[in-house]
Amino acid sequence: MGVAVSNYPLSYKLSWLPRFLKPSLGGDANGFAPASATLMEPPPGQTVRLAFIGDISAVANSRAPECDPAIKALLGAADLVIGNCESPVVDRPSAVLGTRLGTHHAMSERFLAEALAAVGIDREKLVLSLANNHVFDQGVAGFEATLAALRRLGIRGIGLAANGPVERFTAGPLAIGFAAFTLWRNADDKLFAGRVAIEGDPARWPRAAGAGVDLLCAVPHWDWEFRHFPRAETRALARRLTAQGVGLIAGHHAHVVQPVERIGATVAAYGLGDFLGTAFARQPWPGRIGGIFSVDVSADGGTRGTVAAYRLYPFARLRVGDHERLVPIEALERTMREKAERRLNAIFPSAAR
Repeated sequence: MGVAVSNYPLSYKLSWLPRFLKPSLGGDANGFAPASATLMEPPPGQTVRLAFIGDISAVANSRAPECDPAIKALLGAADLVIGNCESPVVDRPSAVLGTRLGTHHAMSERFLAEALAAVGIDREKLVLSLANNHVFDQGVAGFEATLAALRRLGIRGIGLAANGPVERFTAGPLAIGFAAFTLWRNADDKLFAGRVAIEGDPARWPRAAGAGVDLLCAVPHWDWEFRHFPRAETRALARRLTAQGVGLIAGHHAHVVQPVERIGATVAAYGLGDFLGTAFARQPWPGRIGGIFSVDVSADGGTRGTVAAYRLYPFARLRVGDHERLVPIEALERTMREKAERRLNAIFPSAAR
């Protein structure tokens, strides 16, 4: 597997535990958009719905999660669901001690299949990014086992270097291009090179990378963990992606919900938090708030491929014994609900969700 050499700066490493214990609301909170908006009036006659979810892992789940019917209905209604596969899919972890401690991620094929069924996601409509810092937690063999497991489950993957920077999928009548990449690595870059997309500069993509798609979506693994507001460098990259024709951005890696920004006609959701627990089994409450980013895309002739409306649906992951329960924020008991709502109101300019 080689020597594990990450590319995190020292200041980031030193801040990881304090920010995990107390996710930060510091940073530039200016210029962001509401958590939901209708961008086309009147609405288009035909739309395609994309649902973006956060990181998926089994660290906080020994068995499949429970899921509120409202969340299942939301995910089941999407034409395509896009998420981040934060854990290698292996039946026997090779990094045994790290996996037990939670520093190395792993989930079994059976767990993934049962978890998806529990939350109402049709595997044929699911697209999972493998471009993340944990993809080689179980070595190259674990990476290859993950690819094989996703093929068996009928799940499509993105973020693979061999497939180029943009991968094309069909959602209803639309052709959607996905550009998934990771800026962060937990291991030597030699493991990532040629296997996982790590090119975050869209100016280096081939000129025709996004040709022939109605909407180009970026799915970056970026920014710093446990910080609700993205760094200036992250927002600058979002603008470079927009300049290269990206119309929709849904980011990962922060493990907490981050705001939405409109950059011209482009909509950028900087971070959706975790969909299933990916840090440690016992996690402070702000990190247990996640978001499902539902986006309606026009399929009408004159506005084809344009984002018509979006809404971020916040939910909470509650620890129940050896697994988690996913519930909408409004379904929480009063004290927890009020804490979650205060945090969300601090992130989004409008209380409308």
